[in-house]
Amino acid sequence: MSQHQQPIRYGDVFNFQGDLGAKPVVPVNAAKMQAAETVVLGKTEKGAAASTMQSAAAKNERAGFVGHDQGSNIAGDQGVSISETHVPGRRIITESIGDQVVGKYRAAAPLAPSMAEEGADGITIGEALEAAALAAGRKPVDWSDAAAVQAAEIRAAERTTTAPGGIGAAAQSAATLNARTSRSEDKIKLADVLTDASEKLARDKVATKREAEGVVGAEVRNDPKMTTYPGGVAASVAAAARLNQSDNSRDPD
Repeated sequence: MSQHQQPIRYGDVFNFQGDLGAKPVVPVNAAKMQAAETVVLGKTEKGAAASTMQSAAAKNERAGFVGHDQGSNIAGDQGVSISETHVPGRRIITESIGDQVVGKYRAAAPLAPSMAEEGADGITIGEALEAAALAAGRKPVDWSDAAAVQAAEIRAAERTTTAPGGIGAAAQSAATLNARTSRSEDKIKLADVLTDASEKLARDKVATKREAEGVVGAEVRNDPKMTTYPGGVAASVAAAARLNQSDNSRDPD
C-alpha cells in the first residue's frame, strides 16, 4: 500500500486492533498527544507517541487526506491520554489512544520545585505568562503565540471567548500586524504583550494540567511545525502546572 494512495492510519504506526486502527491519523489528535506529553514530561519525547503521530498527520495533511483543523476521529469519551505511576526515583509513563496503549516507558522523577511557594494556591496562569515574557520576550508574536495567549486568557477567566480589549485580543492584533511587517526589529514582541500579564487578565487562576493541555494544544495547532516554542507561552504554562502538581503531591494534606 502506498502512502500516496491511502492515508496513514493508526494501525499502520501502532499495534492497534479494531475500528480505531483503520482511522487516519489527524493533526488535532497529534496536537493533543503533544500537549499531554509536554504537560507530563516537559517536552515531546523523541520516538514517543506524539512525534510518531505528528509525522503521520503531517503526511496525511500534505497528501490531502485530512484537514489541518479536522476534528478528532476518536469517538465518545475516548481520546489521547498519558498516565504516570510513581515508583522510587522514577515514573512509569503510559500513553494511550482511545482504550489502547501505544507506549509505556520509564522517565526520571520530577525535580522538587526550586522556587518558594507563592502560598498554597500555586503558580497562576498570569504568572506563567509573565515568565514567558521574561524567557521568550524578544520573540515576535505570531499566530501560534496569539492562539496560546487566547487559550490561556479563556481558561484563566473560565470563559468561552476572549474579552474585548484583553490580553488575547492584544496578542491577536500583534500577530496580525507582525504578519504585515517585514523587519523583525519593527515587530511586536511577546514581552510587549505579556509583561504584567497578571494585572491585564480580568481573572486569574492556578495553572493545572487541564489548563496547560489546552494552551499547549492551541499553540501546537497554530504552529506550522506543530511544536511549542522553548520558554514560550505554552511551555511556561505547562511548567507552572508541573510545579503545582509536584507541590500538591508533596502536600501531606
